[in-house]
Amino acid sequence: MTVSTIIPATRLPVEKPEASGNPATVELYINDRKVSVSKGTNLLEAARSLGISVPSLCYIKDIHQAGTCRVCLVEVDAGGRRSLQASCVYPATDGIKVYTDSPRARRARKRVVELMLSEHDMQCLTCARNLNCELQKLADEMGIRKIRVTGERRKYPLQNKNPFIVRDYNKCVKCRRCEAVCREEQGVNVYSAKNRGFDTVIAPAFMKDLGKVDCISCGQCVINCPTGSLTEREYIDEVWRAIESPEKYVVVQTAPAIQVTLGEAFGLPPGTKVTGKIPAALRRLGFDQVFSTEFAADLTIVEEAHELLERLDKNGRLPLISSCSPGWVKYCEHFYPEFIENLSTCKSPMEMFGALAKNYFAQKKGITSEKMVVVAIMPCTAKKFEASRPEMITRGGRDVDYVLTTREMARMIRSAGIRFDELPEEHYDQPLGISTGAGAIFAATGGVTEAVIRTALALTGSEEKSRFDFQEIRGLRGIKEATVNLRGKQIRLAVCHGTRNAKRLLERIKAGEQYHFIEMMACPGGCVGGGGQPITAGKQTEKLQQKITGQRAKTLYQIDIDKEYRKSHENPAVKQLYKEYLGHPLSARAKEILHTSYTPRGKASAKLLH
Repeated sequence: MTVSTIIPATRLPVEKPEASGNPATVELYINDRKVSVSKGTNLLEAARSLGISVPSLCYIKDIHQAGTCRVCLVEVDAGGRRSLQASCVYPATDGIKVYTDSPRARRARKRVVELMLSEHDMQCLTCARNLNCELQKLADEMGIRKIRVTGERRKYPLQNKNPFIVRDYNKCVKCRRCEAVCREEQGVNVYSAKNRGFDTVIAPAFMKDLGKVDCISCGQCVINCPTGSLTEREYIDEVWRAIESPEKYVVVQTAPAIQVTLGEAFGLPPGTKVTGKIPAALRRLGFDQVFSTEFAADLTIVEEAHELLERLDKNGRLPLISSCSPGWVKYCEHFYPEFIENLSTCKSPMEMFGALAKNYFAQKKGITSEKMVVVAIMPCTAKKFEASRPEMITRGGRDVDYVLTTREMARMIRSAGIRFDELPEEHYDQPLGISTGAGAIFAATGGVTEAVIRTALALTGSEEKSRFDFQEIRGLRGIKEATVNLRGKQIRLAVCHGTRNAKRLLERIKAGEQYHFIEMMACPGGCVGGGGQPITAGKQTEKLQQKITGQRAKTLYQIDIDKEYRKSHENPAVKQLYKEYLGHPLSARAKEILHTSYTPRGKASAKLLH
């Protein structure tokens, strides 16, 4: 495999050319300590370079530097004149003196937070972000024990009509981080400021529910929201009722990413492997069977590799674009419907598993599909949307009944009084719990492509069929390209994460660039950076975001190395499934159970269709 192109990036999701040369530096004083920083650095980052903590709320490095919340106020002495300035937008300047802990700065920041709280509904005890809320943390750190400012509050109805994200405007602090991430990181532009002054809200057009606009349900706004204004639609109570019902047989599947992220919800370092503790916890919660979605990821790879080879052999529609990321698929449906025919017809691993559980596995257990309830633990809010799609109905029934995020699973474990860190190591049930290393790396950007190519090379007898590792398409660069020799032909590959990068890549294809296989992931870093993952305080900083996402992916690749089988088609349970039930890849039954189609949406789609 040889590299064709690697495009550099200056921050995680969006590709920009790197600056050349050494930038000029400026010298200033922060709390009477001299510091030298690059020209253009803001005071907030300059202070952090000295290990000085300045509170912030609206700030996201390289994405949102607007000074809207004023929580980061510091006192600046420039030429003998002192003033309070928002440190996230004030540039470091030669010779100025900055005081982050002066009485004036501390009082001003405290009053700003008090004003925010005066408009906040403060339903902390019943909020999903309780004890993990940035506003709550600021109030505690500033020693706010009473609200000295009271006044009128707006009361907005809860927006919870869609199956994936709940919007509570009464908890919004107007930091506009959701707006910035949706625009700058994802390129979707769902949110903007409505009205003026006291009546300002950050909302979709006409304050519509997110299910009624071009939202791709990726949940990056939820990850970046500092309060409980944006949360996932919770299905914990419904899952408890199913578990407690003697009439239901409840099976659960867990996505590959969960094994390297769930531990964070219990205080473990990012990327800690908790693979064996997950089935132990789920059995104690009362699930009848505990399976791994990695099994279905292997199955997806086998079907998708054959689909790629079939399109190459029969001059089918190229490039073949992966369809396992429901946020990306919805983005394609809304903004690039002309590429829908390029999407792989393979269902995502979650949906493949659900369809198999209610048909193949239910038949083996001797129970009806109506009695079986399939629960999926996913790193993604978009999976909640995907489960509700009419295309994800097989033989009259929904493939997956309930989707819980990583955060929801952690809440269930806590509510049951389970000490997660003390659980023993257990194994997933068989046969739908057997998986390969290729199934594990599915959760990292580039992992799907690497898994497909491993199998495609083996199926075609390529000289590189014994190769496992493809470093060229790993890592957090927003767009990665490579070539591989398949049946004597150079096959161009592209890997992309973050839908703004997807737009960049698709526009290049429309301009004439040609590829054979493309992997698209809606979330930065892939599933390890999904909108349903644990929210870590301070994640809005670039350094910590990359560290967390990178460590999660690193652990997945180590899991791959440690597996007995590292190619999806070698999975013995997958082989048995084809022998007993499916026949062969792309068979009529496989297409009925494991494949689907997608739907053009939105204004762009309407224009295309007419």
